[in-house]
Amino acid sequence: MQETTEILHSILSDPLTGALSTPIYQTSTFVQDAPGVNKGFDYSRSNNPTRQVLEETIAKLENGAGGFAFASGLAAVDAVIKLCQSGDEIVAVDDIYGGTFRSFEKLYKKFGITVHYTDTTDPENIIDNITPNTKLIWLETPTNPTLKITDIATISKIAKANNCLVVVDNTFASPILQKPLDLGADIVLHSATKYIAGHSDVIAGLIAVKTKALAEEIKFIQNATGSILGPWDSWLTIRGIQTLGLRVEKQCRNAEIIAEYLANKTELQIVNYPGLKQHPNHALASRQQKYFGAVVSFTFKEDTLEKATDFVTNTNLFKLAESLGGVKSLCCHPATMTHKGTPDKTRRAAGINDSLVRLSVGTEDPSDLVQDLEEAFEKIKSIQKTAVLAS
Repeated sequence: MQETTEILHSILSDPLTGALSTPIYQTSTFVQDAPGVNKGFDYSRSNNPTRQVLEETIAKLENGAGGFAFASGLAAVDAVIKLCQSGDEIVAVDDIYGGTFRSFEKLYKKFGITVHYTDTTDPENIIDNITPNTKLIWLETPTNPTLKITDIATISKIAKANNCLVVVDNTFASPILQKPLDLGADIVLHSATKYIAGHSDVIAGLIAVKTKALAEEIKFIQNATGSILGPWDSWLTIRGIQTLGLRVEKQCRNAEIIAEYLANKTELQIVNYPGLKQHPNHALASRQQKYFGAVVSFTFKEDTLEKATDFVTNTNLFKLAESLGGVKSLCCHPATMTHKGTPDKTRRAAGINDSLVRLSVGTEDPSDLVQDLEEAFEKIKSIQKTAVLAS
């Protein structure tokens, strides 16, 4: 069954009324027939019918044994970290999302959890960093924002041989592009704020796990800490997820056009997009993903904060904003936005240079998006000429 069909028909009509749209069960509690005897719901922190539909949907899409919805992507990240205890270690991708890095370094480091960052595109780096205390191998593929690709299947085999769990942040890919659990991973997480909800109108996080044992652990953490997604936001995410396949395919096609355009710009040093044949992980991405994604990033030959700032403040259709994955195109300057909390040395070592610009490509007409970028490039040339004359 194709993903679009699977999504639409995994969200069943309401069994109580036959409503085609999932009802919003805006209730905190449920009437019980007798103490401890209920219809499967007793308190909305523990379970809610609207949230349950979303959780069952992400489990089906990721081919998991269980799914869980959280108040944000970082709340989902936090729940997975809570699988660790003091003394445990994590091997993580080096250009990790800034919010995850902050959680590791500012929150959990003081509780005795150590994280080793490495370039996970080379499996040998994973092997070199694994110790007897390693609990999790934490991947993002494609990474944010340099779009490196990690071989999930190979890393999963290494993890199993060393009694580790593989966690894949699948936010950039979505279940449309790749299914990490099918490739051997144990846990998949999403900032559902991005592609899954898809309309920049909700904050949400999702987790899918491979085994019933992991499902029980995550369920306990979710209920014990209470970081659940409310029924209204669950409904918004359900509504968005129904067009996931259509949106992502269009966005990926647009991104391929944008990347090819950028690859011919002489003022750029690097264009990061797995769909370009010159991308170092192009062959792996071709095998592992259905499409190449809808995020493109690039750096200028003149690698300065000012160069990137001039560019992102002179686009029109590409709106300057945090986040990504929505139907409207966005641009972002990671060094001063999404990764501003990452130390400069760490950031640059991971390839997030001062002039790096990240584009989240939306569903607009691609010719309009190319024109918008071209106009921005012309504007910054004009700014540079004016500065030279003034000096």
